[in-house]
Amino acid sequence: MRVLSGIQPTGPFHWGNYFGAIRQYIELQDVATESYFFIANLHALNTVRDKAKLGEYTLNGAMDLLALGLNPEKAVLFVQSDVPEVSELCWLLMTGTPMGLLERCVSYKDKIAKGLKADAGLFTYPVLQAADILAYDADVVPVGEDQLQHIEVCRDIAGSFNHHFGETFVMPKGKVLDQSAKVPGTDGEKMSKSYNNTLAVFDEEKKQRKSIMRIQTDSRPMEDPKDPSADILMDLYKLVATEAEVAEMSELYRKGGFGYGTVKTALADAAQRYWEEPRARRAEFAAKPEMVREILAAGAEKARAKARAVLKRAQDACGVKGW
Repeated sequence: MRVLSGIQPTGPFHWGNYFGAIRQYIELQDVATESYFFIANLHALNTVRDKAKLGEYTLNGAMDLLALGLNPEKAVLFVQSDVPEVSELCWLLMTGTPMGLLERCVSYKDKIAKGLKADAGLFTYPVLQAADILAYDADVVPVGEDQLQHIEVCRDIAGSFNHHFGETFVMPKGKVLDQSAKVPGTDGEKMSKSYNNTLAVFDEEKKQRKSIMRIQTDSRPMEDPKDPSADILMDLYKLVATEAEVAEMSELYRKGGFGYGTVKTALADAAQRYWEEPRARRAEFAAKPEMVREILAAGAEKARAKARAVLKRAQDACGVKGW
């Protein structure tokens, strides 16, 4: 099984990124035959138009993934733009992609509905995503349920190419990530950079504690019993506390007679313990940025070798090379 996934460097990774996706990427590297994980900086250009920030986010994203447990001896970690074969493959795919297919993509329609500018990068995003997947003969692509349509688009594009030019691409399958763990933002909505309601994984302890203490809660009296299964603080606490701590806190909720400040303090303490090791590793990587760049360069070399072979296969099939 060959697994592939990418993550955009649009800012610091938050709890939603980790529990919703990154943690599962790291688990997959232990069971997959081959794993490819990349920092999707070309995709990020759709929203990040600041050169210095994009470079900073890219390097920091790699440091974050390494600190969280991605092992370059088990998985290939690289930066998307360091594999130019993918961009060339994207053009081959673009020439046979129907406009209507892209117009029906939910992510495109949603962004337009929100008033975001409809540039060509946003519109053709799924084609570059297809090239990302097909360039490595990926069998499995772990995605959130909202991204499944893009896997189907990739399969449509690959199927069309195979129909016209012969069997060229492996047909990938989407693996829906387990997103049963609720990761609410500080305002109760889904945690997202777009909503400015995130808890960053690698925030300094005091800053994260301050963010936790500002989480919005309801105004129920302290003495009232509360349902631990329907509460923002408990949803977050369950992610970072031990089973025993969660059981004890759940009992406190059912009894009542406590203030939310008590829960926030317990949440901040549990978060500090949970992220302590990754933060220590992150500090080590931050002190050795050249080592991180070397890991990315080695990853890009491996990724290019695979993408180069797939691109040649596609070029020969459609006639732009090998004639």
